[in-house]
Amino acid sequence: MAEKPQPVEVLYCGVCGLPAEYCEFGSEFEKCKPWLIQNAPDLYPDLLKDANGKDADKVSDQLQSTSISEGSSTSKQEEVKRLPGGKIKKKERQEIVIEKVTRNRRKSITTIKGLDLFGVKLSDASKKLGKKFATGASVVKGPTEKEQIDVQGDISYDIVDFITETWRDVPASAVFFIEDGKKVPAV
Repeated sequence: MAEKPQPVEVLYCGVCGLPAEYCEFGSEFEKCKPWLIQNAPDLYPDLLKDANGKDADKVSDQLQSTSISEGSSTSKQEEVKRLPGGKIKKKERQEIVIEKVTRNRRKSITTIKGLDLFGVKLSDASKKLGKKFATGASVVKGPTEKEQIDVQGDISYDIVDFITETWRDVPASAVFFIEDGKKVPAV
């Protein structure tokens, strides 16, 4: 009877997280070299020839000091902001959300959120929307304390075309409608 094949144990790099055999293809190979010399000398014999035991310590110290001076470790900490209680603040996605709110049974208001994330000045945008659809439009603070545009009436039928034609930086794939509490792509 044949023996069962045993699972292969893979050594993962402590610096980049890739399998040690693939470190040379990663973007942080220079940072991985000292770790590879210490933990996997048989995989990269060229590294062992280049740096003897003493040189490896010097190289690792040098790389650690340069990574701190470049600010790569601090930039990762800056990207992830923590709120009180340890919650991580997510980076805001660039998307435009259009919602139609009905009031007094027949009146409706169309709110446009996220237009400012594409570099559009909201006061100019509200003027253009008011002129195009012949209605009142204003910039107001929403429930999340972020500014949004409120337009009187139901203009959801033409709003996507108008936004993508007027502001070329806004892709149609970034525009969403809120229907029945669910976010639905406009395109």
